[in-house]
Amino acid sequence: VAAATAPEAREGDLIFHASTSSQSALIRLLTRSPYTHCGIVVRHKGRWLVLEAVQPVKLTPLAVWTARGASGHYVLKRLKNADAALTPDMLERMRRLGRGMLGRDYDRQFRWSDTKLYCSEPVWKLYRRGAGVTLCKPQQFRDVNPARPVLAGEAARRYGKNMPPPGEPVVTPAALFDSPLLRTVREE
Repeated sequence: VAAATAPEAREGDLIFHASTSSQSALIRLLTRSPYTHCGIVVRHKGRWLVLEAVQPVKLTPLAVWTARGASGHYVLKRLKNADAALTPDMLERMRRLGRGMLGRDYDRQFRWSDTKLYCSEPVWKLYRRGAGVTLCKPQQFRDVNPARPVLAGEAARRYGKNMPPPGEPVVTPAALFDSPLLRTVREE
């Protein structure tokens, strides 16, 4: 499967796939979505990369990122009004904010902080803080309901007695994927 390349990909595009990571099944159960991982496309030194929150937050070559998805399948989405909304100044602000996230630890507990980050969190925050765009309304931790019987064991392992407050914000790859502000540019 060929990775998205110019002219399809643009800086600021969101990219989604079904991760093959060990926690992909958990995310699928929590969100009821086939898309369990996402990142944001950036151009750096002439190369197409994906800023992604894994361990640690890093820049991954686009072709490597797309190949990591189940069966190489991915979906590339773009802000519907990207030409007007993502000015060069806003993209530069997003790049700068993104560089500041590099090297941070992955957040296996999906907490809403800047200390550690999970995959959809930097995407949402870069758009909100860098471009003033709220891609979706954050859900609350109670909305993903990790206490369902099928998830209770994993929730106990991850959180012990330190479950996030039910009202703690959370943004899932599924919520970003379903944003009415985005359109699909390519699906492979």
